[in-house]
Amino acid sequence: MTLRPQVTGAGRIVVKVGSSSLTERGRIDLDRLRMLVDAIAARRIDGTEVVLVSSGAIAAGLAPMGLRTRPRDLATQQAAASVGQSLLMARYGEAFAAHGFKVGQVLLTVDDVTRRSHYRNAYRTFARLLELGVVPIVNENDTVATTEIRFGDNDRLAALTSHLVHADLLVLLSDVDGLYDGDPRKPGTTMLTEVRGPSDLKALRIGRTGSSGVGTGGMQTKVEAAAIATEASIPVVLTSAGLVGEALRGEKVGTYFHPTGRRRKTRLLWLAHATSGLGRLSLDEGAVRAVVQRRTSLLPAGISKVEGVFSAGDPVDLVSPDGVVVARGLVNYDASELPDLLGRSTRDLARELGASYEREVVHRDDLVIL
Repeated sequence: MTLRPQVTGAGRIVVKVGSSSLTERGRIDLDRLRMLVDAIAARRIDGTEVVLVSSGAIAAGLAPMGLRTRPRDLATQQAAASVGQSLLMARYGEAFAAHGFKVGQVLLTVDDVTRRSHYRNAYRTFARLLELGVVPIVNENDTVATTEIRFGDNDRLAALTSHLVHADLLVLLSDVDGLYDGDPRKPGTTMLTEVRGPSDLKALRIGRTGSSGVGTGGMQTKVEAAAIATEASIPVVLTSAGLVGEALRGEKVGTYFHPTGRRRKTRLLWLAHATSGLGRLSLDEGAVRAVVQRRTSLLPAGISKVEGVFSAGDPVDLVSPDGVVVARGLVNYDASELPDLLGRSTRDLARELGASYEREVVHRDDLVIL
């Protein structure tokens, strides 16, 4: 049997599993969970380090709380996550213990992959857990999330985690055995066994929601997560949870996404995929050319309009005259400071207001072209 060498040769793997693959009617399906753990443990015994990104906390908390369906309000979602997370970790702990492995819970928020100090702390934690032979189990910290309860159904979180831990491979497990060119439930559709780049996806019609009613993502979020990982030179296997053993052994199941780029600086990956602009800076044509084509810093002279409320250090979107977002960057000024600076050279501003106003609005090292 021909195996995928990128899978068999991976020394560190991130595996992501969704709610629909772990739960049934609001309860943890122990058979499914054990099958997943058995496959990960087999690869772990062979010497591969594995990080598991697991959804399922909210879904696991539904039945114990007497809820039939996933709640829509944030407070009840958080309550269900609080109940379900402890149940989920207990089951994982028991299943991995049967193979002689300990598990460690790592709950992340968006800040942990967007703010540099948080990111460094998270990296050190993962590194030490793996060094000690522990299997880290990651989830978004749903209990304290204050804006939106999901992080791309944990698919995007898994892709960013794979970058954070310097993984060699990302495995995304779904309730579908791969990526199809249409609805896999309808006749005539075909599964893509390999994706070499964005051009392979142009003609596809990809659904956004799952069919189980307990998860929050769908194939769209998985394709987006695969793009994040492959752009950072991390290959991706997308398949069903029922085929996790075959996938981790390197068998040619599911869809294999080839790397499309080289590993990027961490801050650029954050800006492109883990942040959204808290404001908008409208640029003139000259500034767009300077930023996008020549990759220079953004100066006050090239900005025509400021929108939004933001502080120095926040991400902002840079917008062309026709309204297209062309880049995102970390701004060096508060929103309240910028209106008086627009259209003026940094030299004039420094002469009039002081040396602190000679700095760029967004430095080129803190810019990512979108």
